[in-house]
Amino acid sequence: MNNTPLSTTASDPKRRNLRAPIVIALAVVALGAPMVLGTYAVHAMVIALIFLLPAHGLNLLVGYTGMLSLAQAAFFGLGAYASALMSIHLGTSFPVNMLAAIALACVIAVPLGIPALRLRDTSFVMCTLGFVIIGQAISKNWISVTRGDMGLNNIDKPTVGLAGYSWTASNPVEAYYLALVLAAFATWVFWLVVRSPAGRNLVAIRENETLAESLGIPTWNYRLAAFVIAAGFGGAGGSLYVHYISVASPLMFQTLYTTTMLIIVLGGGAGSITGVIFGSFLFVALSEGLRIAPELRMIAYGLSLLILVFRFPQGFAPFLMRIWDWAGGVDKKEGSA
Repeated sequence: MNNTPLSTTASDPKRRNLRAPIVIALAVVALGAPMVLGTYAVHAMVIALIFLLPAHGLNLLVGYTGMLSLAQAAFFGLGAYASALMSIHLGTSFPVNMLAAIALACVIAVPLGIPALRLRDTSFVMCTLGFVIIGQAISKNWISVTRGDMGLNNIDKPTVGLAGYSWTASNPVEAYYLALVLAAFATWVFWLVVRSPAGRNLVAIRENETLAESLGIPTWNYRLAAFVIAAGFGGAGGSLYVHYISVASPLMFQTLYTTTMLIIVLGGGAGSITGVIFGSFLFVALSEGLRIAPELRMIAYGLSLLILVFRFPQGFAPFLMRIWDWAGGVDKKEGSA
């Protein structure tokens, strides 16, 4: 009698140790890329790392809590303007400005989230889109503070200090390494959140909110907490962005930024940290690379997204997981779980 289980996996000893070399190789590439790439390519990588911050926040909502929010651009712009105004009028340093931007985004998210989270589905999505429109209107019309469409300029480049020594990211290469450190730290914080008991409760809410509530999980409180944490990630990204480009304008609230963040999460793979990191680099690189044909850029970008959606309907996360399994010497047989 054959006792072979229906679900089996096979391990190949020759491939068992490929994961460590892959991780090391990726780390070497991440650290050495600016040394071999041109200035524009490095700039694109900086933008990808910056957008990874608000994308993590959006992933917490979409991928782990099951809420489709379009409000990330509002908190991104809020963090940008908060940092810009503090830098110009108070002369505070970049770390102080970023912490203030995160705190302000979280504080503002509470009164916005309380009514919005009582809505469901399409109503919630439209409400969060309204936050972006309101933010853009304020930045355009509060001229005494924001200077309207003229925007704020001459914002200090990000400077960090330690033990009496200060360092300024004055060019794309230096900005890349700063963004890489901050993105790595933000990823680590995000990992701690989603791997905590609270993160598991968020997944339970995503899977079945009614069942989660029957088990004693205060679902509304958790959803509000996720909304606030996501806003903090958005504010951090806006702060880094405005110090990098040295200009703040109402364009930071445009829906293009929201769309970019959403594409990163859904295209990379909602609910996957690795997928969102991959999506950030892929879709920013795709968008920037298509600038060589400005007349056809958006058409080509849209067609590329359609192809990716049909080929990878769940994003790139399952594909990346198969590569990771292969690198670990694990072959999933047909019929395996």
